[in-house]
Amino acid sequence: MALESQVQSSSRIPVAFASCSIGLPRHTLHQKIEAIREAGFDGIELSFPDLQSYASRHFGREIAQDDYGSLCEAGKALRAMVEGHGLKILVLQPFSNFEGWPHGSQQREDAFARARAWIDIMEAVGTDMLQVGSSDSPDITDDVDMLAADLASLADMLAEHGFRLAYENWCWATRAPTWKDVWEIVKRANRPNIGLCLDTFQTAGGEWGNPTTKSGRIETGGVDPDELSGAYTASLQELAATVPGDKIYFLQISDAYRMDPPLGTEPDPESGLRPRGQWSHDHRPLPYDSGYLPIKEFVRAVMSTGFRGWHSIEAFDGRFEEKYGDDLRRFAKKAMESHQRLMSEAKAS
Repeated sequence: MALESQVQSSSRIPVAFASCSIGLPRHTLHQKIEAIREAGFDGIELSFPDLQSYASRHFGREIAQDDYGSLCEAGKALRAMVEGHGLKILVLQPFSNFEGWPHGSQQREDAFARARAWIDIMEAVGTDMLQVGSSDSPDITDDVDMLAADLASLADMLAEHGFRLAYENWCWATRAPTWKDVWEIVKRANRPNIGLCLDTFQTAGGEWGNPTTKSGRIETGGVDPDELSGAYTASLQELAATVPGDKIYFLQISDAYRMDPPLGTEPDPESGLRPRGQWSHDHRPLPYDSGYLPIKEFVRAVMSTGFRGWHSIEAFDGRFEEKYGDDLRRFAKKAMESHQRLMSEAKAS
């Protein structure tokens, strides 16, 4: 059956907005929440940096990222503020570089200690889901079973509190850059409270797009545009046929700019980010806002699994101030309109 014929009405799909992807550093979380609510969103993804910034304002002093007691106390006030605006905190994110460290290493000990602290924060802010991005550390194992075992251990920790783990492929990750990679790890972890966070940018930008080429497409091995499109379509068909809808916990939505000039092929000397990581950090506009990736095809494939859970806007647009000035409300309204158009076109195409 064609993917488009399987996509049903999306009128009841709840939509969130990642708090880290609206506005500028000078904007407060309260200002962001007001704009998000006014535009008709149902919830937020709470980013850890936004929680830390909120805590610093709440206490009137700088709160360190490992001052978990203060973060939890501020988190309770934050929860009340968000709920007072009629919104839900969908997930705490981004929990990164967790899996794959050698047994007995300080990195592994630190990762599990951080996980326990983040679980405390989840209780404080009132969310039941932790988003985990596939690690981009060059020093982790390449043993898929070990990666899965770490995720299973984290899921067991979360299950003690009735919480869930949403594992996302980051397209510049060391071991799991594709949806198929994270799905394999989730299957091997084999826990009822582990599912996927899928992302239009991470798949379209990882399997079709490339920020280091003038065309903006993958050109490795001399692949021509038709071959590339065929491979991308085959990947989406496989996703639709093999991933159960109830193992997708939420879908993140953004597009990407074609880079002109293209990015270099080496990691950034300051941040250490690989090219796709740099691309992700600052060059992800809303759909229909000057991007170019084939994202509606991905949305159609995800919906074809039967998934009808949360969608979330997560756009990191380095041109925000140039395009929207200080107007959070206009940006949030544009985001909702973009989502509605995307769903309509994904359904109709």
